[in-house]
Amino acid sequence: MFIATIKSSGRQFPVAADEPVLEAAQRAGIALPYSCRSGVCGSCKATLLQGECEYTHNPPVALSASDKAHHAVLLCQATAISDLLLDVREVTSVEAIAKRQLDVVVAEKWQLASDAVGLHLMPAPGEMKLNWVPGQYLDVILENGKHRPFSIANGPQADGMIELHVRQAAGGGFTSWVYESLKVGDVLRIEGPLGTFVPREDSERPMIFMAGGTGFAPIKAIVEHFIALGTRRPMHVYWGARSAADIYMPALAESWASVAPNLHFHAVVSDPEQAAGLRSGLVHEVVLEDYPDLSDHDVYMSGPPAMIEAGHQLFLDAGLPEDRLYYDSFEYAPDVLAQILNGRAGIHHL
Repeated sequence: MFIATIKSSGRQFPVAADEPVLEAAQRAGIALPYSCRSGVCGSCKATLLQGECEYTHNPPVALSASDKAHHAVLLCQATAISDLLLDVREVTSVEAIAKRQLDVVVAEKWQLASDAVGLHLMPAPGEMKLNWVPGQYLDVILENGKHRPFSIANGPQADGMIELHVRQAAGGGFTSWVYESLKVGDVLRIEGPLGTFVPREDSERPMIFMAGGTGFAPIKAIVEHFIALGTRRPMHVYWGARSAADIYMPALAESWASVAPNLHFHAVVSDPEQAAGLRSGLVHEVVLEDYPDLSDHDVYMSGPPAMIEAGHQLFLDAGLPEDRLYYDSFEYAPDVLAQILNGRAGIHHL
């Protein structure tokens, strides 16, 4: 057993042999940033100031050569082989909410886009409603015990309603079943809340939100949270998709400005032939066209890993401090990612 210490707060927690540092922190009730839990997205990146880790599960593919040179580690995969001193952000706003499982009933299902559906889920009779912080996600637990993650597209409701946006993924058996066969009245088993992609309220800086595809779901939840708070901070929401038809809630996004004049919505389409009068280009490039200097902003981004990876480095190059960049990226479930990474895993010492 080893001891990990967080430099900024001095909080400590035990880490068992071969236990990912992130899991050890969660076991101790300490919330550290994470998203995909498979070493791919980089959300759980921390700086190892003292000690040594190794990777016995999945390789740290989200770490660049520069990251490694600066002693960065991915806490969701790193296991301790000594005591550790970590420089890492804590997300205390989610610590008081315990993760749990419950049954939910499909109350409504509707078409969002040609390959995406919306779901409203209600706690099953006898179940207590789930609590969460806007921007978090949940896992749907399949009959074989495997988990499928989905962002929650709304904040907590008095009636316990949970909104999901589900895109049919190529080769995705579960999402295809949701799209084609799931019906109102069906019961799902879920676990949550999960993730640390949540609003940071300790700032007065302007905010930029960037979504790709159904990555709009947690962005929607966070933006609506700030609107409900009555924030006066400038907010610019950029939503990138392949075609105009894939911007599946344009009226809602545009309506935000009527209650929050400080908010501006930008729909961006990557295929200029399908832009239908909207701005065309890659969404992260459009953000940088409008804001070449991000040094005075907070940035939230959610979407496919390729978009997150591209935006991450370019936004830092534009002056955005890394501790003001919050992102959520999971295109694949952890077990699917494990299959993709199979053969590349091994022990990688730091």
